[in-house]
Amino acid sequence: MESPEPRPQGHPRRWQILAVLSLSVFVVVMDNTILNVAIPSLLKDLNASTSDVQWVIDAYSLLFAGLLLTAGSLGDRYGRRRAMLIGFALFGGGSLLAAFADGPGMLAAMRAVMGIGGALLMPGTLSIMAQVFAPEERAKAFAIWGTASIVAIAAGPTIGGFLLQHFWWGSAFLVNVPVAAVAVIGLITLVPESRGPRRRPDLLGALLSTLGMSALIWSIISGPEHGWTGVRTLGGLTVAAAALGSFVAWQHRNPEPMLDLGLLRKRAFGGAAVVIALSNFTLAGVLFMLTQFLQLVLGFNPLEAGLAMLPVAVAAGVGNGLCVKVDARIGSRWTIALGTAVTAAGFALIGVVEPGDGYLTVVGGLVVLAFGAGLGTLPAYNMLMGAVPREDAGIGSAVNDSGQELGNALGVAVVGSVLSALYARDLPDGAPAAARHSLGEALGLGDAGLAHAARDSFVHAMSLASFSIAAVTFAVAGFAALFFRHYRPPAQNDVPSERKETEVAAE
Repeated sequence: MESPEPRPQGHPRRWQILAVLSLSVFVVVMDNTILNVAIPSLLKDLNASTSDVQWVIDAYSLLFAGLLLTAGSLGDRYGRRRAMLIGFALFGGGSLLAAFADGPGMLAAMRAVMGIGGALLMPGTLSIMAQVFAPEERAKAFAIWGTASIVAIAAGPTIGGFLLQHFWWGSAFLVNVPVAAVAVIGLITLVPESRGPRRRPDLLGALLSTLGMSALIWSIISGPEHGWTGVRTLGGLTVAAAALGSFVAWQHRNPEPMLDLGLLRKRAFGGAAVVIALSNFTLAGVLFMLTQFLQLVLGFNPLEAGLAMLPVAVAAGVGNGLCVKVDARIGSRWTIALGTAVTAAGFALIGVVEPGDGYLTVVGGLVVLAFGAGLGTLPAYNMLMGAVPREDAGIGSAVNDSGQELGNALGVAVVGSVLSALYARDLPDGAPAAARHSLGEALGLGDAGLAHAARDSFVHAMSLASFSIAAVTFAVAGFAALFFRHYRPPAQNDVPSERKETEVAAE
């Protein structure tokens, strides 16, 4: 049965629907964190080179980031639940085949399939939530959804470490299959279909956005290894600029564009997207550092390193739980600014770590930054989706997902580059060239004195990088306080729109 307008109180099964959508985001986020733990096993068991493993990682990122805008638009046109179901079929099927891959080439190909599936299902999570929840409940719903994402970040290494200690590397992919199956059953039985007005597919827009975003992510990934001024990186950036510039020009001309560029001119939408992207930039950077610190400096095994990250999930969950009450009391502008400032303080606490310090010195900063992230990021999601017309919820969510992916890639690339430069600079003058390339290579040389010096240099570099991230994060807090000073939450159930949304209600 079709219902042209949403119920003011939300869908009667909205909380069960939220559970399905939270499970969906959990499995996608968890997959990437598990893969990071599995890399050493892949190198050994598949006789893969470092370049092979890089392709296994990048194949997913390139397809996922490149197709997000197109996938969000397709969900708006042809059905958001339908897009998620196809996405899970590809994600689960790709995971199953990846688990039994007989070489790095097949594994990279299956990771690409998983990337396509992830791109199809991720925009649907936020966009369906925007359909089934009334505005006054969305902040709480986004808080629960965000908790699932952060728990996945922390739980992924723990689950991955456990699986790799007891099973083979393929179990890190096989674990996705039953979770995906449960999510598909939940989507079919609980989640209503929704779509925007039927419009002609924007094929040129899809091609340009996919090419532009893929080239941009490719360039960011290539920068640390091949040089930010190298031909490979600059060539990719040139292609990205040309394709994305052409995409914007075409969206201006196309009477039925894939992306309404007016969204980007809305302060609530554009500003919230920037805050979310920058938050992902900083969090991805610190997780990149801490993974190496726990395993290479402190000597934790993968399972121990994963367990060491669990306080992050707990603290972030507490922050998410409080954000709704704080937001209601002081408003989204100040909640975002406060949470981001607390996150910056956490990075600064990590920055005081010195050589010889153990886990307890770091965990305090981790807990503070995770609490701040939980407190400050979720109101930004609510602000962003509240600015999107209901018929464009999929593409609006995809813009957010693209910003997150861009922030993640930049966080690892930029922080990794800064960390590597500071580490190499701090090593003794006589250190071998291989030791200057990375801490892992330095430890592999078997020189106890060099290993001690390399660990100290890494900790010094991590300290300086953490202070730098803290400065960036404080700047984000200031940006939020100033940029959102005129923000007022929508008083209506939905953003005004001239177009009709068609929703199929599951009674």
